[in-house]
Amino acid sequence: MPHVTSADGTSIGYETRGTGPLVIIVAGATQYRAVDADTPRLADLLAQRFTSVLYDRRGRGESGNTEPYAVNREIEDIQALIDALGGTAMLFGMSSGAVLALEAAASLPRQVTRVICYEPPINSAQSRDEALADLARMEAFKAHGDGAGAMEDFMLSVGTPPEHVQGFKQSPQWEAYAAVGTTIAHDFRILAEATKTDMKARWRGIAQPVLVVNGDKSFDFMAAAADIAAAALPNAMRKTLPDQGHGPQPEAIAPVITAFFTEAPK
Repeated sequence: MPHVTSADGTSIGYETRGTGPLVIIVAGATQYRAVDADTPRLADLLAQRFTSVLYDRRGRGESGNTEPYAVNREIEDIQALIDALGGTAMLFGMSSGAVLALEAAASLPRQVTRVICYEPPINSAQSRDEALADLARMEAFKAHGDGAGAMEDFMLSVGTPPEHVQGFKQSPQWEAYAAVGTTIAHDFRILAEATKTDMKARWRGIAQPVLVVNGDKSFDFMAAAADIAAAALPNAMRKTLPDQGHGPQPEAIAPVITAFFTEAPK
């Protein structure tokens, strides 16, 4: 698979499908190409109209992980992909990847032209102190190289029943997920820095069109989270997908992406 070199020298693995305007898919926590079946299906559907890009976020799969970590390094990874593949791109971000996509849009206003955010996990019930405590806990797992512990803690924290977690730990898939567990700290940092600040002030420079989407079968707070994100953006629209959870079916989200990314500028 091809790679690009980010500004700090980190190698970022990626692949492209199709031809046309560039769409980069920005994964959420725990997602990467070796374990993710849905996102490649989405990339194939988008390839009918776009050059769709799948990449492993740093620390996962075929991508390196130069330390110390900073959110800006992940923005530089996206910029390296854009520079290598065409100069401008549209971003589709999922969960914490949606927040990362917005941060990239704010930093790269001439290169990121449109953004779709699927369920940015902005939990208004969580205080900044609670968010920082969660981040500190994940950073501790990372400092000890305990990806398995981080993955188990994360799954339990999002409401996975303990018996399901224990069953998953006995499955053949567990090792591949545990291998990227320490990168969950990266996602927690993205959320803590972006969503526990004044988001309107932080994102007021995002003039690009943004569509914020949630699924009506997802976690209880996700509809409100999408509303919060949309309200913080100067040029945002909202959409709710019926019968979709936190991981939308590719066949459900692909038409939404295609319509928004082919819409004529207003």
